[in-house]
Amino acid sequence: MAMELRKAYRLTKEQDEELKRKVAAAGMTESEFIRLMITEQPKDFPEIRAMLDRLINEVNRIGVNINEIVYNNNSMLYKEQDKQRLIAYMRKLNELLKGRVKEIGDNKDPSYR
Repeated sequence: MAMELRKAYRLTKEQDEELKRKVAAAGMTESEFIRLMITEQPKDFPEIRAMLDRLINEVNRIGVNINEIVYNNNSMLYKEQDKQRLIAYMRKLNELLKGRVKEIGDNKDPSYR
């Protein structure tokens, strides 16, 4: 998206210091920070992006394990132990997702917006 508009605004020295502190803490430019505050999309926050990246990696690892279990089942090598592992992986996956939803906030909740 092309940035077409340029805005100028006035701040007190205290507001400017507060803005600089928050920008530095977020590791962004002032423009990026202001756009973030306007959109307020959870995926825009650096710490949430990092958390989602970790979650995606964990889900991928769990998916590999699930694929191995399914392969064993299709090869008639399926054991009761595999079923228990699959159940454990699915529980872990559900717990991870529920935890992240609690941390980020459920966007279906009206109070979220």
